[in-house]
Amino acid sequence: MKICMIGAGYVGLVSAACFSDFGWTVTCVDKDAERLADLKAGRSPIYEPGLEDLMERNVKAGRLVFTDELGPAVADADVVFLAVGTPMRRGDGYADLSYVFAAVEEAAPHLKDFTVITTKSTVPVGTSREIERRLKAKRPDASVAICSNPEFLREGSAIQDFTHPDRVLVGTDDARARKVMEQVYRPLALRGSPVMFVDRESAELAKYAANAFLALKISFINEIADVCEAVGADVQEVASAIGKDRRIGDKFLHPGPGYGGSCFPKDVSALIRTAREARSPVSIIEQVERVNHERKLAMAVRIEAAAGGSVRDKTIAVLGVTFKPNTDDMRDAPSLVIVPMLQERGATVRVCDPQGRRQAEPLLPGVVWCEGANEAAQGADILVILTEWNEYRALDLDAIKARMAGTTIIDLRNVLNPDAVSSVGIGYSGIGRRKFADKQSTN
Repeated sequence: MKICMIGAGYVGLVSAACFSDFGWTVTCVDKDAERLADLKAGRSPIYEPGLEDLMERNVKAGRLVFTDELGPAVADADVVFLAVGTPMRRGDGYADLSYVFAAVEEAAPHLKDFTVITTKSTVPVGTSREIERRLKAKRPDASVAICSNPEFLREGSAIQDFTHPDRVLVGTDDARARKVMEQVYRPLALRGSPVMFVDRESAELAKYAANAFLALKISFINEIADVCEAVGADVQEVASAIGKDRRIGDKFLHPGPGYGGSCFPKDVSALIRTAREARSPVSIIEQVERVNHERKLAMAVRIEAAAGGSVRDKTIAVLGVTFKPNTDDMRDAPSLVIVPMLQERGATVRVCDPQGRRQAEPLLPGVVWCEGANEAAQGADILVILTEWNEYRALDLDAIKARMAGTTIIDLRNVLNPDAVSSVGIGYSGIGRRKFADKQSTN
C-alpha cells in the first residue's frame, strides 16, 4: 500500500508516521522549507511524545519519506490523504478551505490509476462533494473516489490514539474506495479496532459533533464549578459522582480556565456556522462558545481579586502557557487571554512552560521567561497554575514559598492538594473548591 500524505502538520505528520509503522510506504509532502529541513534531519517541528522515535525508525526502514515534490508522490499513490490546515476564517468563523482546494488543484494533473483521495483534515459538511466536483471539472478522465476520514487525535497522546482508536470513521459511497480503505486500516482491524463505514456527510459532521460535545462537557463542568463555589460544594467530588454514571462518563469533567487548542475553538465555530446556513441553529453549542470565551476573562478577574482588587505593580508567576500539557501548541490557549489582561492592568508576569516557550514567546510579548517553577516564583505576589503539566503536581512548596513575595497560589487546574499548600503557610484558591478557602479563613 502506497500513501501520499499532503501536509506535515500535526495531523499529517502523526498519521504519516503511524501509517508507515503499519508497514505501508508513505510519502509526506510539505512546501514549508524550514519544516521540511527539520523533518529530513529527523527533527519533529511539533512536540508530541514518541513522535521523533517513530519517525526515525520508519525513515531508516525506507517506509517514510519527506519531500516537497507533490507530483511523483501523487502519481505513485493508492491513497492521497489531504492533511492541510483548515484554520478558522476571519470574520465569519467558518473553516478556511483554501489550502484543501489548492492541494486538490495541484494534485489533479498527476493522478494516474484509480486513486482514493481522502480528507484527513477537519472539513465542513459537503467538502468531499465539492472536491469531487472540482476534480471532475479539472480531470474528467481521472479514476478517483473521494472519501472523508476525520482524525480523532488528542494532542499529547496522538500516537496512542492513532494505533488504539475508539473507532476509525470512513465516509464513502464508492465500493472500490471501501476496499482500499479497508486495506489501509487492516492492521487496526486485526487488533479489534472498529472501522466504521458511513456516508460522507455523516463522517464530516461526526467530527464536528464529537468535538462540540466534548467542548460542551468542559463548559458544563466549569459552570458547575462556579455553582460549587457559591454553595460550598467541591466540584471534584461532584464530577467524580456524576462521572461514575456510564451514561455520562468521567472524561472532560475537569474544571479549568476554558478550552483551547487546534480543534475545539475552530470546530465549534464551524459547526455553528454550518448549522446556521442549514437553518438549523445549534443554540446549545452557541452558548458553549460564549461560556468558554467568558471563562477566560473570568480567570483574569479571579487573579485580580486575589491580589486585593488590583494587579497593578504586582508580580504574577504563571506556570504553563500551552493550552494543555504534553504539547507545545499555543492555539487559542487560555494564557493568550489571561496573561495580556494581567499585563494591561499593570502586572509584571513571569512565566515558564516545559515545552511552550518557542511557540509562545512571540505571542506573549513583555513577559519574563523563566526556566522553571522556582525561578518563576521569585518575587511573585501570586503564583498561578495555568497548564497541568505533571511537574507542577509535585512542586517543592517550601522552596516556592521561600522565593515568593506573597503567599497565594491560584490553582486553575486543581492539581495541588489544598491541605498540603496551606500546611506551608500559603493561601490556596482552586476551581470549585470554595470549602478549602473557607476552611483557611477560619484557621
